[in-house]
Amino acid sequence: MYEAYYQLRDKPFQLNPDPRFFYGSRGHKRAFSYLEYGLSLGEGFIIITGDVGAGKTMLVKHLLKKLERGHYLVANLVSTQLDADDMLRSVSAAFGLDYEHLSKAALLNNLQTFLRDTLRQGRRALLIVDEAQNLSAKAVEELRMLSNFQEGEKSLLQSFLLGQPEFRDTLQGPEMQQLRQRVIASYHLGPMDRDETMGYILHRLKTVGWDGNPAFTEDAFDAIHAFSGGVPRRINTLCDRLLLFGFLEERNQFDARAVQEVIADLKQEVHHQNAPPRQTPSPATSAAAPMAVNVALPVELEERITQIERGLTRLIPMVRKILYAVSEGQERD
Repeated sequence: MYEAYYQLRDKPFQLNPDPRFFYGSRGHKRAFSYLEYGLSLGEGFIIITGDVGAGKTMLVKHLLKKLERGHYLVANLVSTQLDADDMLRSVSAAFGLDYEHLSKAALLNNLQTFLRDTLRQGRRALLIVDEAQNLSAKAVEELRMLSNFQEGEKSLLQSFLLGQPEFRDTLQGPEMQQLRQRVIASYHLGPMDRDETMGYILHRLKTVGWDGNPAFTEDAFDAIHAFSGGVPRRINTLCDRLLLFGFLEERNQFDARAVQEVIADLKQEVHHQNAPPRQTPSPATSAAAPMAVNVALPVELEERITQIERGLTRLIPMVRKILYAVSEGQERD
């Protein structure tokens, strides 16, 4: 919606990880180097951890984009609470193999045969497991067992495990000792600092053809970093709403005050979603209660009403613009 107003080719702050928007902060560059190093060895496990929205999936997608086409067979698995058998079935499904009504022995045999055929075709099999913190210890052990598959001196499968910080605690358990010995590279991806946050925002804007409109003041970047903590997903959420706010208000520059106004809206929405359900008084109570006159509203309710009024004020120009665009399209037809 705001792309045309700011003459952008696409949405710069979409939440879906798109390797076009990869930004090499210091942390992301270092993590990427670990990924490349691990990939060059062609075996074992590569582990990347980081908080929610830190850019782990984006990092791996950027790596896969650089790989030579046809040389790799990549399977993606977003893990849930899987037990050992479910893990084998999920890996089989990720590689496009049959998995229903098969015993564990049959699953392992099919996977090993498939991986051997893949290697003989001159391709390397990669397994990417996202949300690895949800894996049980037994499921992780099944992944370790798959890493034992070899053809001569070459490993048949290499795995990338992406998880939130608690996955590091899982790996420190006594039952994980053998897996830890198979980890050839690991890195914890932290948040970006203030200057990296600014660079990240400008990079994403330039990727979609930004020419300086809208402009950002220095204190706007300060406010964005303070709210987001340098976490890419939080930056994307805030900046996307900021551009929508600018479109509705017809603004071509954002300062800290504008950013704080959008932050207040985001916080209010979260507060409203988490608010307890409103209690409806019983008929007896309602009938017995006298009619109140000029009762002062609670501060919290007044703030919510103000937020609603401000939202409606912004919604009106949006509706007008949509109706105008629709009528223009009908006239052309």
